Amino acid sequence: MGILEVQNVNKSFGGLKALQNVNLSIEEGTIHAIIGPNGAGKSTLLNCFVGKLVPDTGSVMFDGKSLLGKKPHQINQMGVSRVFQTPEIFADLSVWENILIPCFAKRDGSFKLNILERVRAETDIIEQAEQMLIDVDMIDKRDMIASSMSRGDKRRLEMAMCLSQNPKLLLLDEPTAGMARADTNNTIDLLKQIQERRHITMAVIEHDMHVVFSLAQKISVLAQGTVIVEDLPENIKGHPKVKEAYLGESQE
Repeated sequence: MGILEVQNVNKSFGGLKALQNVNLSIEEGTIHAIIGPNGAGKSTLLNCFVGKLVPDTGSVMFDGKSLLGKKPHQINQMGVSRVFQTPEIFADLSVWENILIPCFAKRDGSFKLNILERVRAETDIIEQAEQMLIDVDMIDKRDMIASSMSRGDKRRLEMAMCLSQNPKLLLLDEPTAGMARADTNNTIDLLKQIQERRHITMAVIEHDMHVVFSLAQKISVLAQGTVIVEDLPENIKGHPKVKEAYLGESQE
């Protein structure tokens, strides 16, 4: 059983069947890509993972617990973090201020601590924040204002903010969208490093096949709201069902 298990999920919007009997399993500690042509249901499925949508039928299980009926912040507390297509950062703040915010936010009820415990706690948080920036190779940019950085560096900062929550599962929605090729390749390398250092499970929705085949250890292909193939990358490229889904004609 994978860390994320999707079974017989259906979701409709009026007469439109966005997801149809979707079954998908993501193994712990892997990078799993979810691909498909426009309108295949990728974003709808992702929104079912994070509590923005509730399936009409079926189940979504994370680490043995159901995600259905949970609010996005509850799912985040369970260990699921999401990286959006457009980096979600505080543009007017420095890199250091951006990373401190989620580190402090994670401490629940810290106001109840006495002064010595607060000093100790804040020292721990500062050390944690520094480590996050080291992990994404941004410690030398800690004083930069976030809005002044490249899209690649903004993405790195957002990932550091997500990592400060110590997620078990990191959902990445087109993490290289709008990037120059150099930034794309740097992001690929960064994600590989994070996965190797932290053994975090990653689910990646991505249109750029260079990114998909550079990162993924397993790939699920959606078409018309259902998973048509789930296999290793080397078995996906020439698969006739995948060619048909993308080219719109039978390859048999």
